[in-house]
Amino acid sequence: MTIKNKVVVITGASSGIGRATAEKLAQSDAKVVIGARREDRLKTIADEFPANTVLYQQTDVTDRDSVASLVKLATDNFQRVDVIYNNAGLMPISKMAELKVNEWERMIDVNIKGVLYGIAAVLPIMIKQQSGQIITTDSVAGHVVHPGTAVYAGTKYAIQAIMDGLRQEQVGNHIKTTMISPGAVNTELFSTISDPKQRAQTEKQEKENGLNAEDVANAVAYAIDQPADVAINEVLLRPSSQII
Repeated sequence: MTIKNKVVVITGASSGIGRATAEKLAQSDAKVVIGARREDRLKTIADEFPANTVLYQQTDVTDRDSVASLVKLATDNFQRVDVIYNNAGLMPISKMAELKVNEWERMIDVNIKGVLYGIAAVLPIMIKQQSGQIITTDSVAGHVVHPGTAVYAGTKYAIQAIMDGLRQEQVGNHIKTTMISPGAVNTELFSTISDPKQRAQTEKQEKENGLNAEDVANAVAYAIDQPADVAINEVLLRPSSQII
């Protein structure tokens, strides 16, 4: 079973990597169910495609019931979930001595708990199906830490542990796990950085040298478009100019 006709749920789908992935998969004849906070943007994506190709629902990944409701939208309409792509994430990087505790807590809520809520919503379905794939946006920051990224990287290192533990537990149920770990990408992720100087520096770097969202969407599609007995557990991709 390739991408065609697979039912794919995507969080963080209103822009950037999530949007590019939703559009690519829908163009490949998947049934796509997208969620994010900005409902107007989701509608714009859905309107690009024939009816019942892309369904959408406003979703807050920090609310377990909201994530479960998005998955229910998929099962109510398509009776299964083949893939969930836990893509929603924040990157308000800062030095730890700045004590931006509220930002730390928000990253934990979105980057870790949001992923866990996605897993919790689909795992019983996939176990019953005896098939499925759980994909999560990790990061190069899940492999290397540098000043200013300690907490953000910590959330991404956590995803490494969660996803590999899930992989080991679910091989007997034929459930695949995949981490998509990009380096710099030209998306809106920099907008969550609260320090103006750091935000401007990161924006410049990502716009001038970052991958395109479509590059990452291609990696997601590659991971999905594999035979049932092949699991792509991680795709690590950087701009060719990126050192770290």
